[in-house]
Amino acid sequence: MAWTTETSVFRDHGNNRIFSFNHTSSVSLSFHRPLYSLSLSSAVAVASLCCRPPRVSTAAVEYASQEGEFDFGAEIARLRSLRSAIENAKSMEEKVAVVERDSRVKRFFGSRKGGGSRVLGGVRCDSYEVFLVKCLVAAGQEHVLRSGLGLVEGEFESVRSSMRSLFYGLVEMIEKWEVSDGEALEKKNELAGEQIGALKKLLKTLREIEQFYDCIGGIIGSFDRSECKNSVYEGGLVTVLVSEHIGLTREQGLGHSRYQIKVLEILSQSSSRKQINRTQHINEAIKCQHLEIHSPVGLDLSKNTTYASQAALWGIEGLPELGEIYPLGGSADRLGLVHPDTGECLPAAMLPYRGRTLLEGLIRDLQAREFLYLKIYGKQCITPVAIMTSAAKNNHEHITSLCERHEWFGRGRSSFQVFEQPLVPAVSVEDGEWLVTKPFTPLCKPGGHGVIWKLAYDKGIFQWFYDHGRKGATVRQISNVVAATDLTLLALAGIGLRHGKNVKMGFASCKRNLGATEGINVLIEKNLDGKWAYGLSCIEYTEFDKYGITEGPLSPNSVEFPANTNILYVDLPSAELVGSSDNEKSLPGMVLNMKKPVVYEDHFGFRHSVSGGRLECSMQNIADNFINTYVSRRYKGVEDMLDTFIVYNERRRVTSSAKKKRKHADKSLHQTPDGSLLDIMRNAYDLLSQCDIKMPEIEGNDRYADSGPPFLILLHPALGPLWEVSRQKFYGGSISVGSELQLEVAEFLWRNVQLDGSMIVIAENVMGSTRIDENGEPILQYGHRCGRCKLQNIKVHNEGINWNSGDNIYWKHDVQRFEALKIILHGNAEFEATDVTLQGNHVFEVPNGYKMKIASTNPGLAVDLNPIEEKMMDSGSWFWNYQINGTHIHLELVEF
Repeated sequence: MAWTTETSVFRDHGNNRIFSFNHTSSVSLSFHRPLYSLSLSSAVAVASLCCRPPRVSTAAVEYASQEGEFDFGAEIARLRSLRSAIENAKSMEEKVAVVERDSRVKRFFGSRKGGGSRVLGGVRCDSYEVFLVKCLVAAGQEHVLRSGLGLVEGEFESVRSSMRSLFYGLVEMIEKWEVSDGEALEKKNELAGEQIGALKKLLKTLREIEQFYDCIGGIIGSFDRSECKNSVYEGGLVTVLVSEHIGLTREQGLGHSRYQIKVLEILSQSSSRKQINRTQHINEAIKCQHLEIHSPVGLDLSKNTTYASQAALWGIEGLPELGEIYPLGGSADRLGLVHPDTGECLPAAMLPYRGRTLLEGLIRDLQAREFLYLKIYGKQCITPVAIMTSAAKNNHEHITSLCERHEWFGRGRSSFQVFEQPLVPAVSVEDGEWLVTKPFTPLCKPGGHGVIWKLAYDKGIFQWFYDHGRKGATVRQISNVVAATDLTLLALAGIGLRHGKNVKMGFASCKRNLGATEGINVLIEKNLDGKWAYGLSCIEYTEFDKYGITEGPLSPNSVEFPANTNILYVDLPSAELVGSSDNEKSLPGMVLNMKKPVVYEDHFGFRHSVSGGRLECSMQNIADNFINTYVSRRYKGVEDMLDTFIVYNERRRVTSSAKKKRKHADKSLHQTPDGSLLDIMRNAYDLLSQCDIKMPEIEGNDRYADSGPPFLILLHPALGPLWEVSRQKFYGGSISVGSELQLEVAEFLWRNVQLDGSMIVIAENVMGSTRIDENGEPILQYGHRCGRCKLQNIKVHNEGINWNSGDNIYWKHDVQRFEALKIILHGNAEFEATDVTLQGNHVFEVPNGYKMKIASTNPGLAVDLNPIEEKMMDSGSWFWNYQINGTHIHLELVEF
């Protein structure tokens, strides 16, 4: 049984409280408060999307609050005073003593009603944990502890008691109807044990928050102003952006803060409370004379193809210097992924996409680049991969188990580092209270992928990369299924490695779709203390209002900003320098995302939808630390002088995400698995149609909202991954509407093949075979005993996919077929078909060590199966020889 309420917890911050009880089919409980008011002494026009904001004045802002509303200013002042006293304490005992003098702590732990003695007496706590618990109370979050004690809250006691009698008591009574007295007593004892476990988990959460967020003071911490002195740079652009969000001066923005103060400061400046012109507020916060944002200029890979090819070659050549970083800790709530049997919520990495999980897809893309390196340079290269996980939806356990089941993808356990990001409490926008789901359990979610740099430093990930001889890394997100298409990722890395000595970071970008839930890349120009500072940065879509950016059709004089795709190149020493900072720089792009309500269900079955959010950071905003300053203003071409760079490509070769579940009957496919599959089909058309293969074009997404795509073409990335390589393996023929082509093979030749139906080629050894290393782990040996397939002048006709089946899920590649041609290659098996017509259903399964040839006879087919000669067992009877010719890669077919 589920109940619905609009609020999360019972609070007692004020007496101005009105309750309304809505008599509907579901129970609704609402709390209403007066709106926060604001008066402005001046106003500035809000800039439209893509227009450069004008110079902005720094007129003073006056604030007014209404009686009865939560007083953010007073609470922040109280906590700052407490923070300062804690900073001056020299020992843990002194710190505890300081916190114990706080009025909230005295009230909770000093009175019989408070219940503090029961909390500390429930489990064995060391002095540090006692400090954390009392900090929690001092931070105004004693309700988290009360929730586990069944206590009511002060002035709210009588009202809460009656409401609890009506709702919570009713639920408990129903639960006990069929429980005998003895069973009830046993259940009560069990709950006590559960409470102890929940309290221990709470202590663990508090410890993680305190330790990881030490750079902003933990739950309560110190404030170090000494870091702000005598520095023109003063913490980089991130200081400006973070200070803008929280309303601090530059000096304050650089110092230490505390987690809860940070939340309250952001809430106190939120647009729902203070309708302040954000452009004005930026300048008030950072005290600069000039701030503009521009659309950044960069290399267009789709137009400057010669340089793009050269950059991609640099990326291949530099592969032994590169690492790979995957931020996989997000909760992916919009995807709504659950286990089909258990109903357990699953992380995005486990989404079964095109026949395999999204994480497997990322590893395949990486292996394809390593296979390309082997084919060009004849050397084995295994890239170290760092994966950031979280506890959300058992993310860490699922990802680790997946890697173990696949034996670390033939890469060895030592080539992976899996590290877990801490969760942070979600808060109510009303007063910053932590939301609570059950006794002693605040609602916690990942704190954004921006924590990756500090966490990587804390966990030794940077040193681990150095130990593997790496100096740079590429970063991509799990939901972007096209990031490795053609040369985008390789060119990005190549420019980062070879373009110049001072390159610290690069972005891969593209045109932004209007209305998309994605940020933008910008070039920031500002004047600080008489010097001009420039740098590439990002503005998240949740922050558009703060910069006066509005969505809508472009005006004739406006400038279009490109999409932020979170495909990054980072110089590892530069990123480590930021991650090792003991201030806010290590947590870039800090915001409190309050765009969407927080929805959760408590332990009584009540469903809550609360206006709230959590403190999040954005990994791409590490770029805010890499600005360049000049004594005079720069105009055109400033991007060429920066330590950061940006490259562009066609959108469907850069980003297409499977990040949200398509709603039933929803015509929009944007950012859904369905929509991203169509982009993959469009890329397949772009690739193969240039090989003189006739095939149908794909229309707009609306055309396929109620049907499948016009064809299914799934190509293993090792066929390229550069399209220049793939196109030399395909030539001539046709693919009819409604056809299916799946190629799980790298050593492949297509010459004048006419496909009308389904053709599936599955090689067991796509890129090589495995060997057992000295640690007993299977390691993939690239190019060794690959499966091979050659198709020349053949016609394939069969009924193929049943496109009318309602059970088809095309993006999963879960389809019903009438007929198909299947070629299955075990081990180093080879298959060749020449001058034949293959009509109807066929399965050709070739054993390891054998070569099968299919030819036409009168009547029927001639099948010839012979063992591969011993001297060709490793290399095969034929192979593609890759050679670099200028800025291009030339393939030559070598046959024995």
